[in-house]
Amino acid sequence: MPFTTLVSAAELAARLDDRDWLVVDCRFDLADRDAGSRAWRAGHIPGAIHADLERDLSAPVTSGTGRHPLPPIDAFVATLSRWGVTGGTQVIAYDGGNSAYAARLWWMLRYMGHDAVAVLDGGFTAWLAEGGPVSTGPVVPAPGRFVARLRPEMLCDTLGVAEALARGGLVVDVRGAERFAGKVEPLDTVAGHVPGAVNLPFTLNLDAKNRFRPPAELAELWRTGTGLAGKSAPICMCGSGVTACQGLLALEIAGLPGARLYAGSWSEWIRDPSRPVARDG
Repeated sequence: MPFTTLVSAAELAARLDDRDWLVVDCRFDLADRDAGSRAWRAGHIPGAIHADLERDLSAPVTSGTGRHPLPPIDAFVATLSRWGVTGGTQVIAYDGGNSAYAARLWWMLRYMGHDAVAVLDGGFTAWLAEGGPVSTGPVVPAPGRFVARLRPEMLCDTLGVAEALARGGLVVDVRGAERFAGKVEPLDTVAGHVPGAVNLPFTLNLDAKNRFRPPAELAELWRTGTGLAGKSAPICMCGSGVTACQGLLALEIAGLPGARLYAGSWSEWIRDPSRPVARDG
């Protein structure tokens, strides 16, 4: 059976030589956009290729998009084919530890119809803590042919968010509490949140070691922390559609599937000044 949510460092170490497994280093830093590639060159899991959030997992920003729009389907198919991903490839994504960037790739592959993708629980930090080997050598994957089988039901646009809220649907913003409240805004031009959205910071999905909480704990967290009980699957958002994917992964681990991603998220919502903005306090 493929891994579809999480893989442990020990499980990955046992399969490093498996030719059907592809490890992808997704480390990134919004404050230092070359930090991820530098980190990969300084040391990565043996065989891991590097995926850059902005070059590989996003499209160029336009006047109507958020900060990290999804790449065009054909462009991402070409990227996956260049990496050697085929229908039989088990993909393992990792980042520095909180799984936000790795979960972006996890969600994108699921959206493309590829279920055999999992996130390394605890990321590179967990790998090092458990004595995993590190390589600094080049990695040249053998190209393959990826065939997309899109799942449009996993995605939501700005209009869909507004319509869901008008119907009493649940929209969960996973940014930190102070950003959601509009008290601080380090990245976007407008502070606040979408009126009617609720807040559950993505960091709450993790324990003190940046590993995901057990499924039952995650289910209870989301049911009590968002009002999910008795409602249909939520729409998840964040600042630009990246950390929201970590929330979607948490829901999948918790056995609460069916949630959608608002890919444009807050940075797209505020592109149109006529859209309402809420602030707390």
